[in-house]
Amino acid sequence: MKRRQLMGYAGAGLATAFLTTLISESQADAQSSGLSVQWLGHTCFLFTGGGVRILVNPFRPVGCTAGYRSPKVVADLVLISSQLLDEGAVDGLPGKPKLIYEPGVYEFQGIKFQGIAIDHDRKGGRQFGINTAWSWKQAGVNILHLGGAAAPISIEQKILMGRPDVAFIPVGGSAKAYNAQEAKQAVQILNPKLVIPTHYRTQAADAAKCDISPLDEFLTVMDGTTVRRSNSDSITISSGNLPENSVIQTLSYKF
Repeated sequence: MKRRQLMGYAGAGLATAFLTTLISESQADAQSSGLSVQWLGHTCFLFTGGGVRILVNPFRPVGCTAGYRSPKVVADLVLISSQLLDEGAVDGLPGKPKLIYEPGVYEFQGIKFQGIAIDHDRKGGRQFGINTAWSWKQAGVNILHLGGAAAPISIEQKILMGRPDVAFIPVGGSAKAYNAQEAKQAVQILNPKLVIPTHYRTQAADAAKCDISPLDEFLTVMDGTTVRRSNSDSITISSGNLPENSVIQTLSYKF
């Protein structure tokens, strides 16, 4: 009887070990396949990896975003940095994605999200309110999306943000986001491995209704930093192919 019990326990142990191995291999496969990042215009990106699709900052095409297509793509989760129309237009999104829009700690499908409050202007938030920067880890990659941050990053905020593998940083200025020099300071504070600039003027802009600067101003103040230019609107990032020192990665919108 005791021998049968021991055999039963051993069998259960082997099954548990086998299941644990399968789970570990599945997690490893999800991470090794990398994180797909697609630029949908302005500060809007679709992150696909680890079995989850995350859309950040869908917008309404108007002003600086007039020439972009409306980013109505299928996603499981939508993160927005504010409820302004250039980063918080969620009407008409397909399906029924979960929406998170306030600072705080959240969990979705096993992923922990940290929403970090930072002023959306240079007047203590009195003009455009609070912007939410989003930090999370997906497919093995630590992501920080600063949304429309306009205030310097404090020590407390830096602690919450950590050192990102990839940081999405606004660079075009205006009253509600970093200009080129402020974006450079954010890069120096965060020291991300990969910098993807956002919130800058492109051919999508309505010239009469857009007050943000082109990307070249940021690249000029970052002179000496390696710049990788992609001819695509998408890249795949994995934890194993990240640079050690900050590299700027630009994407191309398919007009």
